[in-house]
Amino acid sequence: MFKLFFQKEKKVEKLIYAYLENFNLSCEAFQKAIFSCINDPYCEEFNFLKNQTHKYESKADDIKNELNNLMYGKILIPDSREDIMRLILALDKIPGIMETVLSMIKYQHLLLPNHMIPDLRDLIDASMKACRIIPLQVNCLVKKEKGIREFMKQVDQKESYCDHIEKKLIKSVFNSDMDPFLKLQLRDLILKLGDISDQADRVSKRMNILALKRQV
Repeated sequence: MFKLFFQKEKKVEKLIYAYLENFNLSCEAFQKAIFSCINDPYCEEFNFLKNQTHKYESKADDIKNELNNLMYGKILIPDSREDIMRLILALDKIPGIMETVLSMIKYQHLLLPNHMIPDLRDLIDASMKACRIIPLQVNCLVKKEKGIREFMKQVDQKESYCDHIEKKLIKSVFNSDMDPFLKLQLRDLILKLGDISDQADRVSKRMNILALKRQV
């Protein structure tokens, strides 16, 4: 009985790592897509990379469902499975936000003004750095290693920096003489980009709480 329980726990762990691998691939495809769009708004590569982002997000959904079915198949004690699924569901919001950003650019035919590109690059770079810390933090949680709090501080710093760039960009948009409708479109895009680091910060803080719960 114990052996069966241990084997199923290992399968849960394997699925968590498979999910994280897809999460990283989603981030990579998203970053390439949006940078291809910044360099050339009519770039053919954008559609391909947008589809790649969607493909990895869908694959992550499949893994999440498999994980859910496995854990609720009487494998883990209720507290553990609730904690893990809430963590995965919170993390899963990030690829969803990235897909929304790419859809906004594509379907609203958004052209990013040249003067905003350096700050947009900073915002995207910092957001992706925050996202790439999350799988490292999950690894610490799964392996019950130290370092979760330090990773949380790093994500928090990235999120604060993103907030700063986000406000700077919105100020720049509304101080410009561009078309009012374009201003609203760009504001919504900037806010949605800001949601990526905000959600990474929430996930990171949740992991810190889970680690603290284990110490009680």
